[in-house]
This record gives sequence, C-alpha cells and structure tokens, in this order.
Amino acid sequence: MTKQKVEFWFDTLCPWAWMTSRWLLEVEKVRDISITWNVMSLYFLNKDRAGIDQKYLDHASNALAPLRVITQASEIYGEQIVGDLYTAFGRKIHPGKMKFSDQLILEVLSDVGLPASLMEFAHDSTLDARILVSHNRGLALVGQDVGTPIIGIGEVAFFGPVISPAPKGEEAGKLFDGVLATASFPGFFEIKRTRTVGPIFD
Repeated sequence: MTKQKVEFWFDTLCPWAWMTSRWLLEVEKVRDISITWNVMSLYFLNKDRAGIDQKYLDHASNALAPLRVITQASEIYGEQIVGDLYTAFGRKIHPGKMKFSDQLILEVLSDVGLPASLMEFAHDSTLDARILVSHNRGLALVGQDVGTPIIGIGEVAFFGPVISPAPKGEEAGKLFDGVLATASFPGFFEIKRTRTVGPIFD
C-alpha cells in the first residue's frame, strides 16, 4: 500500500513549527504516512508587511543561513537529508536555545555527518531564489494569511496545527485524523483559541 504523502513547510526560526514537526514524526509511527520536508522563510513572508518589528525581521533574516545550508545540502545529497538537518537544527535552536551563528551551523553539520565545507553556503544569498521557490509553492496552497508550518496532504493544505506539548502515540494519530477531516471540508477556514502555554519541549 502506498503511504499517504504529507508535505511540511518550516522555518528553523519558529518554535511552533518545531512542535508541530515533532507531532508529525509521532504520527508517522502510528499512521501510514510519509513526510516530505520543505523550507519556507518568515523573513520573506513578513519583510514587506506593515507594522512588523525590525528586530524580528533581523532575527528572521539570520534564520536564512540554516535554510540556505539545508537547500544546498538537499541539492547535493537528496531531499531525504532535509528532515535530518531540520531535526538537528531544531534541537539546538529550540530545546538547546542556541542562537543563529556560524558555530550553530558547524555543529549541526557535524551532528548529521556532513562536511563542514557546506558552511560556505550559509551566506550565499543566491540560494534565496531556491528558498523562495519552495516558500511560494507552500503559500500557493494556503494563501498569504498564514505563517509556518504549512502542511499539505493531497488536495488539502492548511497552516498549523499550533500545539503544545506534542501528543505521542495514538493520541498523535487521533489528532492527525481530526485535523485532516476538518481541513478537508472546503468551506472550513479557521479555528482558534488563546494560547495558555508556550512550546513545551520534551
């Protein structure tokens, strides 16, 4: 039986995308899905929006360096490396609280077993065009009024879900079933409530 393809768009900057990604990895254990990881950029999403804080934009701009390395590594080693790199970056950035830096990238490359020479691509802005191709493909599925993550499953795509903590085991599978059923209704657009906790990394 062919696995159900799930596409996931992320920026390493976003702790909520990280939480959602950990949930999807749990879903993969209990549902017959296959995850494809794609980059998007909160910097490119927000840079021309009115009222966006410049400090936030500077921070989001710094997050382009890991995305460039991921993009080039995918070109060289294949798309299967993207999920491994995202996991390695996310562990250091979110639970590990490391700041965006060349040292972060070098440590991640070492953790994943990739050559340190990939570091040279971190500051290669010509790669931004390829990041934007992936970024725009994700936005084309859901529209501009979103952030990261974006999830695409067949003809269904949506932003989120925003969750904390990430459910485990069959609870993760039940949430997946419910989210997919809800998002599959073409006239359904939004459900939301006030967050009472931040990202709980476990």
